[in-house]
Amino acid sequence: SVPHAGRNYPTDIQSKLAVPLVKATALEDRYVDILITDAVTRGHRAIVARTPRLLIDLNRAETDFEPATIAGGQHRAARPSHRARGGLGLVPDRLGDVNQLWRDPLDAAALAERIVTVHRAYHHMLGDLMEEAHARFGVAILIDLHSMPALPGPRPAEIVIGDLCGRSASSGYVDAAHAVFEDRGLRVARNAPYAGGHILERHTRPAAGYHGVQIEVDRRLYLDSALDGPGDGQSRLRQVICNLADSLTNYAASTRLPIAAE
Repeated sequence: SVPHAGRNYPTDIQSKLAVPLVKATALEDRYVDILITDAVTRGHRAIVARTPRLLIDLNRAETDFEPATIAGGQHRAARPSHRARGGLGLVPDRLGDVNQLWRDPLDAAALAERIVTVHRAYHHMLGDLMEEAHARFGVAILIDLHSMPALPGPRPAEIVIGDLCGRSASSGYVDAAHAVFEDRGLRVARNAPYAGGHILERHTRPAAGYHGVQIEVDRRLYLDSALDGPGDGQSRLRQVICNLADSLTNYAASTRLPIAAE
């Protein structure tokens, strides 16, 4: 699942923004979708959002927004989380030093249309893929792929694996993912500062055989020096993500081998 790499902006988007579009594109997981190409070629199935996160965040619940961001200021369905209160809800309205992304509050009808045509469509398709995998193999494994800015510190993690602090995957899957990155010389952290979001909450149930991890990749590993386009490291990272998918698949197979009769 690649929910935050969408780059298909409407032609009139700048007229609705209170800031230059280039500032708003900082919300993107810039070109992280290119990292799944080797895995898809190998046969792993994927879903990639083309709609930008700026318009709707697929890693938020449908109700995760501040009522004040919607025209009229009242919306009974709103259940804002701390992320939404910080500006990064279902439709982002603030980002870093940008106090206001949009010129005007979003029309309620426009929000409802985005929820139906983008948010629900994405989650229905992702849910179907998980169900198909589970029906075929008895287990479904979700890799929710994101990218992150460089973390602070002298030797910061380059990869963060999130499993909702143990709630979205059995520990063996998380250990297998950790080993893939560590074996390739990458610094790895778990659940800090990113533990996972709505996608893992919605689509994983480890006790029933639906496992998932969120993977955050330092953008410097695969983008150019300006962090604007694909860089020299992309080929290596494509192979790493493919190895990750293979490794989790192999781990699942190893845990489901029949026990030989004595």
